[in-house]
Amino acid sequence: MTTQNDNQGGNAGGGRGPSGGGRGPGGGRGPGGGRGPGGGRGPGGERRGRRPRREDEDSGLVERVVKIRRVSKVVKGGRNLTFNAMVVVGDGNGNVGAALGAAGAVPDAVRKGTTYAKKAMTKIELNGPTIPHEITSKFSGAKVLLKPAAPGTGVIAGGGVRAVMDAVGVKDVLSKTFGSSNTINIVKATLAALDQLRDPVVAVERRKGVEATGVSKDKPAS
Repeated sequence: MTTQNDNQGGNAGGGRGPSGGGRGPGGGRGPGGGRGPGGGRGPGGERRGRRPRREDEDSGLVERVVKIRRVSKVVKGGRNLTFNAMVVVGDGNGNVGAALGAAGAVPDAVRKGTTYAKKAMTKIELNGPTIPHEITSKFSGAKVLLKPAAPGTGVIAGGGVRAVMDAVGVKDVLSKTFGSSNTINIVKATLAALDQLRDPVVAVERRKGVEATGVSKDKPAS
């Protein structure tokens, strides 16, 4: 016959007793257990915090990711997937560059494209918030027409042309694209058009100087 004392003794030494039980002070979930103060996620076992991001030294630059493409290459062992990203970088004050970065992951491709675009930045001749004159340029199957606009017009463009205009610092411009709708070709055609811009006053003076030099050379000596 089991007595009350026997039951108390069994509980004291049993599975849930204060000292030998599974959930007692020394059990799996006690102060020294897996989730206690010294456990993996307790006050003393917190995970390391993420490192703060390093501030970009070129934080004043305007970066635009224009296009991200996934490229699949069939090889003997299967398929190799890579990504390329078209990135436009400018300072908003007449300097702009664009490049294509390729890598096995999208963030790496964007980072490479940004690095290459910074190295490819060139100075563009502007006329305040707009461009000096009308210009047309073609790259591959894409053709881009740019026209100067009155103040307050804004950037009338889309896709790759707008990204380039925002990066270079043009506020008022009219644009039209013809032919191919490939965004990468449109960006390159826009950059080619901006690279052909010249200051009309400087161009006229240069031509006058060349003509005057030619006349003086052709004039016979007295």
